[in-house]
Amino acid sequence: ALLYKKRWQVELFFKWVKQHLKIKSFWGTSENAVKIQIYCAISAYCLVSIVADKLKLQHSTYEILQVLGISLLDKTSINELFMNIDYSNVKELDYNQLSLSLF
Repeated sequence: ALLYKKRWQVELFFKWVKQHLKIKSFWGTSENAVKIQIYCAISAYCLVSIVADKLKLQHSTYEILQVLGISLLDKTSINELFMNIDYSNVKELDYNQLSLSLF
């Protein structure tokens, strides 16, 4: 029974990871690679949640992550990104990988 309980906790953790973090596939197969990728994703999620709380943003963490992902290389401050702008229709853009025809 204890083994089943522990297994269920692992299942719930990965369900939360799939729902809240943007991990579509793991880049490495070793235990260390998976741990590092999960720790980085959780750290980014927590940082965005802290910033949202400090700035009193009314958007969900997912929406904030989408906006920050779109404006990652922009030098606009976070306050300006969320001031009086409706981001309710922000969708994740699906860009195709740039292909080069060298020959």
